[in-house]
Amino acid sequence: MIGRTLFGYFLRRYLVIVMQFLLAVSVIAFLIDFAELARRVGGLPGYSMGKGIVVTALRLPSLIELAMPFVILFSAMSVLMTLNRRYELVIARSAGVSAWQFLLPVCLGSFMIGVVMITGFNALSAYALSQSQLLETSIRGGASRADGQRLPWLRQKTEEGATIIGAKRVAKHGLLLSDATFVRFDNNNDIHERLDAREAVLGDGAWKLTDVTRFDSGGNKTTLAAAEVATGLKPEFVEEQFAMPETIPFFELPGKIEAARSFGLSANAFSMQYHSLLALPPLLVAMTLIAATVSMRFARLGQSALMILGGVLAGFLLYVVTVMVKALGSSGFVLPAVAAWTPVVIAAFFGVTFLLHKEDG
Repeated sequence: MIGRTLFGYFLRRYLVIVMQFLLAVSVIAFLIDFAELARRVGGLPGYSMGKGIVVTALRLPSLIELAMPFVILFSAMSVLMTLNRRYELVIARSAGVSAWQFLLPVCLGSFMIGVVMITGFNALSAYALSQSQLLETSIRGGASRADGQRLPWLRQKTEEGATIIGAKRVAKHGLLLSDATFVRFDNNNDIHERLDAREAVLGDGAWKLTDVTRFDSGGNKTTLAAAEVATGLKPEFVEEQFAMPETIPFFELPGKIEAARSFGLSANAFSMQYHSLLALPPLLVAMTLIAATVSMRFARLGQSALMILGGVLAGFLLYVVTVMVKALGSSGFVLPAVAAWTPVVIAAFFGVTFLLHKEDG
């Protein structure tokens, strides 16, 4: 049985290496995202280097969440190869400590990191990402960009007739629309007018539009400083249609899912995000087991570059599969719970089976 001192030593070594990799990845992600932001909005009047740095810094926690599985993979490979190269694992084995016992602190460290990510760090990430969307919207100032991708259209119906709503960007969980378009129909289902607004905010019983360009049924164009469009939509309904699930903290997701389903919506995107976060700690443990399969050869036998590359490719493949099934779960093709947990279970079985064969025959 591994002793407390050795257990703590392996755990501390692992956590230190995780922090080192996390710092390196954060710097690289910050520089890349800052350059990409400057490419997208650098020519707009509202952009400045200071604002660009703030937006990138606010987006950084969400980027760290995306990169965390790879941070764990490379950290686990690094610490195990380092311990092996210094013959510390050999000494531990000679003292009767099995591979499963000295992997326990590393796996426990990965699980603890996953728990911290979903219970504390995710709330910071969701809030920061929401604020970055709001700040980026103010930087754009309503400027239209050809590369902007529209969000799904939303249809509402009131006593005045039906209205189809679209936008290029959202903030405040979908309650603030930027570069919004409102196509209004009369009670005979004929187009009554089209309103193009720089911003649209969901208020009490109405959308409040600013910097509006109006086109009537005859094609005549007028400019309005502000306008209102009556609505009966609830914030929860709009959130389900427009909000990014990544901007909703983990502990608020069950409430959002329940509220969306009360309106007859599937809430697949929110449910997929919830189960993906719930499966994050086991996913990080699975990444650790994959790293162990290629990092535990005796140092005198050498670390095969091909095996290390295989471990990296296996981790990358797991990540790609996880992203793919997440898209399927969000669209409703697969149950979100199944989509979130299947890659984790398969990866864990793969790692455990390989190590059982390698260590126990």
